[in-house]
Order: sequence, then structure tokens, then C-alpha cells
Amino acid sequence: MPDQDNTSPIPTTALAPLIVPRPDHQVSRANISENALKVLYRLKQAGFQAHLVGGGVRDLLLGHEPKDFDVATDARPEQVREVFRNCRLIGRRFRLAHVHFGREIVEVATFRGGALEDDVDGDRCLENGRIVRDNAYGTIEEDALRRDFTINALYYNIADFSLIDYAGGLADLRAGNLRLIGDDPERRYREDPVRMLRAVRFACKLGFRVDPACERPLFELAGLLRDIPAARLFDELLKLFLAGTGLSAFEKLRHYGLFEYLFPATEAALAREEQAFPLTFVARGLENTDRRIQEGKPVTPAFLFAILLWEPVRRRFQALVDEEGMGATEAMYLASGEVCATQQPLVSIPKRFGLPMREIWSLQPRLEQCDGKRPYRLLSHPRFRAAYDFLLLRAEAGEADPQLAAWWTRFQQADGEERAQMLEGGAKRRRPRRRRRKRPAAAPDDGGG
Repeated sequence: MPDQDNTSPIPTTALAPLIVPRPDHQVSRANISENALKVLYRLKQAGFQAHLVGGGVRDLLLGHEPKDFDVATDARPEQVREVFRNCRLIGRRFRLAHVHFGREIVEVATFRGGALEDDVDGDRCLENGRIVRDNAYGTIEEDALRRDFTINALYYNIADFSLIDYAGGLADLRAGNLRLIGDDPERRYREDPVRMLRAVRFACKLGFRVDPACERPLFELAGLLRDIPAARLFDELLKLFLAGTGLSAFEKLRHYGLFEYLFPATEAALAREEQAFPLTFVARGLENTDRRIQEGKPVTPAFLFAILLWEPVRRRFQALVDEEGMGATEAMYLASGEVCATQQPLVSIPKRFGLPMREIWSLQPRLEQCDGKRPYRLLSHPRFRAAYDFLLLRAEAGEADPQLAAWWTRFQQADGEERAQMLEGGAKRRRPRRRRRKRPAAAPDDGGG
């Protein structure tokens, strides 16, 4: 296949597709999940077109193992449900069919079609250039040109096992080029601003270069993320930060000015330095998260968001303690509550993750209490391990006392006698926090405190 000129715009009207027969490509049924093949074959047997599409095809061509497999067809969602008893229809913005096989779900989408400005019997709705509903159906050609990036618009046809490429995606895969379909990238981002986050994710995950024409609007359109539902942004951020390339994603989001619209309080905290040193906790935390994912270890979203929001929580906590004379427990409770209340309308963190996240924070001052029976009680706390790991990260970043982190490491490994000795030494080592009283407003500068 000849290389494609990656600087030329991709037309918004259908071109003759590049069809690659089975002997000339590496996508094999042996690497496609058994359940996805069942869906493809049963749709074909029912008289419908059936294609594997999107990330599954892309990853197979790159030699990666896909996380899931999506199917595109000319069958309407209701027709898909008639073919599969284990099918559920979901979505209002995009009507989709989910075919369930135990824990595995194969997503089936009907070919989208029509010009973007059209409103076909109310099936497509745009607000200020953004697609808020899109259930106008069409042909595979139209569907290909409605997708976001060229490398995600590749189809594997179960009828003859060929690859179909309408948008130059194969050439872009070979060149390591990430490019939006269409000749107006700004318009494509306005249709769905989440595409900006997807551009960052694919660039980091695949190691691809963002095409210059698609990169320029990223610096200008970040504010469009304000219009995206907070729950959807949460889902997109999980994909961004839990793919093993979270640190790279964090750096690119800040580079393009996207991060400040997702985590404004964190961005404001990171923009400052402490004692002439930049704050490095978030970067270290994400680096550690990436390492765990690459080693096949679990990472909970609660821990991830505890990292991303810690800087504003820490600053507010310290202000409440130092300036308001508040006790550590109460200060942490108030600081975490304020930051979460501000963050929730931007990126909605579900309670099942938000509550453990706040517990990780609340245990940080308690980990400084290394005397009496407190350490034993902390060891039995359900969030102790996560809070301890969080403390280790803080110590690595130079924010927490490394001796405190080392003490807790040793305490967990020690036997009963050694623990008793450590508790006695911990009581001597620990300096009690002096509770400051809040000065009355009439005497703000009478010294001391």
C-alpha cells in the first residue's frame, strides 16, 4: 500500500474505499474474542452486514491485545435485539445494543449516516455545534466518515475477512499519525469536545503524533469541556489515567490547557511553588499508578482521584490548621468537603469512589499518631493500606516525613514485642501538635500565636 499524504485534508464525502483482502493483513479470527465472533456471524446469518470496527481493529493491526470488541452493522437496534435474546438497548444520545455474555459485553452500533447539519425526523440534534443526539442511520460509507479519528474508522468484514478503509486510517497507522476525519478539526471538536480528551488518550496510549491541524485547536477550545456532563468526563478520565500512561496524559492535558478545566483547584495549586520548589506529588503519584498498571496490579479510582485532588485539599487543610487554629481531624474533614463540593460539578466522582477517597485523606493526619493503641486501630481500618501507600507517595515527594513512612513500614512487619518498643519510641519521637486559637477580629496583629 502506498503511503498517504498525511498533511492533506480528508474529504467529508465518501471516497472509494481501500479494501485489503485477508492474505494482505494481519487481523485473524484467532485473536478476536469468541463472543464477538458469535455476534458477527449471527448478524451475518440473519442477513445483515457485520463488521468489527474501531479500537479492536486498530489494536489488532498494531499487535496489541484489544480490551473489547465493537461491532457495526446495518441492522437497527431493535433488529439486533430480535436476533439476540441476551441484548439490551441503551443510550439516548447514541442508541446502542449491548449483547451480554456473562461479564463480557459486545457493543453493537448501527451505521450512522447523513450530513451533520441534517435533522432526520428529529433523530439528530445539535446545540451550538455540539451533537446531543445522533440516531440517524445510514450506510457504512457514511458511518466511516462520521467517526472521530482515521485510525478508528477501519472495518473488518466478517463476510470475506477483508479490511475496509475509507479515511486513510491504515496509512496513518503506519505513520504513527493521529488525525481527525474531515477537513475542519475545530468543527469536529465542537461536535463533541470529549474528542480532545480522546486525542490525548490515543496519543499517549499509542505513542502517536497528533497531526498539526488537529493539534492547533486543542490550545483554543478547552473551555468547551464545561458543556460536557460531569459523569461522562469521569468515565473519560478513567480511560485516560488508568491505561498505564497516566503521567504522560497528565503532562499533555496541562500542555494543551485542558487540565485546568477538569481540575481547576489542582491546577491553581500546581502553578505555585513551595520554598522555591515545584510541587511533584501528582506526577509521582501518577508515575506510581502507571507502574502498578503495567505490572498487572489493581488501581482503584478512589486512589487515583485522591492523588489528583490532594494538592488543593492539602493547602486548604494547612490553612485551616495554621490560620484558623483548627484541629487536624476537623480541618481535614472541612478541607476535603470543600474541595469535593467544588470539583463535583466539573467531574462527578461516584460515592463508591468518593467516600474511600476522603477516607484516604482523613487518615493522613491520624498516621502521625504513633503512640498508645492508635496504630493498632489504624491497622484494622479498611482504608489503612491505601492510606499507607498514599503516605509513602507523600514522603517520596518530600511532603511527608520519610521517618514516619519508614516507621509504619517497620511497624507492619514487626512482631508483638518489637511493636511495643516502637510504640514507646514513637511516643517520644512524636511532637504533639499545638492547637492554635483563632484570634478575634478586633486584634489581628497582636503578635504570637
